[in-house]
Amino acid sequence: MPRSDQAALIRARLPRLEALLSPCRLCPRVCGVERAKGARGFCGLADSLLVYCANVHHGEEPPLSGSRGSGTVFFSGCNLRCLFCQNYAFSQLMNGEAMTPAGLAGQMLALERRGAHNINWVTPTPQVVRAVEALAIAREGGLTIPLVFNCSGYESVEVLHLLDGIVDIYLPDAKYADSASAQSCSSAPDYPGANQAALREMHRQVGNLELDKDGIAVRGMLVRHLVLPGNLAGTREVLAFLASSFGKDVAISLMRQYFPAHRAQDHPGLGRRITWEEYEQALHAFDNLGLTTAFIQEWDE
Repeated sequence: MPRSDQAALIRARLPRLEALLSPCRLCPRVCGVERAKGARGFCGLADSLLVYCANVHHGEEPPLSGSRGSGTVFFSGCNLRCLFCQNYAFSQLMNGEAMTPAGLAGQMLALERRGAHNINWVTPTPQVVRAVEALAIAREGGLTIPLVFNCSGYESVEVLHLLDGIVDIYLPDAKYADSASAQSCSSAPDYPGANQAALREMHRQVGNLELDKDGIAVRGMLVRHLVLPGNLAGTREVLAFLASSFGKDVAISLMRQYFPAHRAQDHPGLGRRITWEEYEQALHAFDNLGLTTAFIQEWDE
């Protein structure tokens, strides 16, 4: 779809997204607060944009960062309460700068001028209404690069339906295979079912990851899975779901970067880094399931 046509599509979808904001039904929590009246949801947000920073980022997976970096917008707030969140300064402590949709549109246009391969929204779910409004302004202002929806994977299928044709690349987490770990680590016992439904809808929209001639992502889904100590994430089960649902070529980022950030020391089992043996088990599970497309982090003591 031409980017100019996409702006019209966004404008047409905005009223339906607005209707889900207050009472809030933007994520599976359906907390129902009147955010338009100033009430704050579980995510800590009312109805205004709060952005931690917007910058060119070179630390994403190679098809996203490429040679010029990913134009990353870090949104404040989150609909999960991960004890080990590495972004807790803005996801949990709510550090950030208030911004208008027009202001955010200007930031995105500036990131494209700086050479970013894409616009990468990090944790956009609680602020998706105003973020999409900003995207319409940016597209009308000439923004051409793809949009990456970089999220926890705890998403509303109804909201995702409204993003069909707007998001080019989905970059969701697949955090947990079982409800007990999801509740214990992130206060979301329904995460596994909600996550699987969300991933199916994302893949229906954009399919497997597509790269251009330079190896840069232009469309598709790339799923991140963080290996946790003591197999709290249920890595083999998560990978098995991905293989059976989306085929052997589904793109997976198998991450070994866990460390006990934020409140992880308060949880039995999360207070240490993973071992090489634990990461090796994850790699073996990937291979044994016949999966073919992985972004693997090298082991570094």
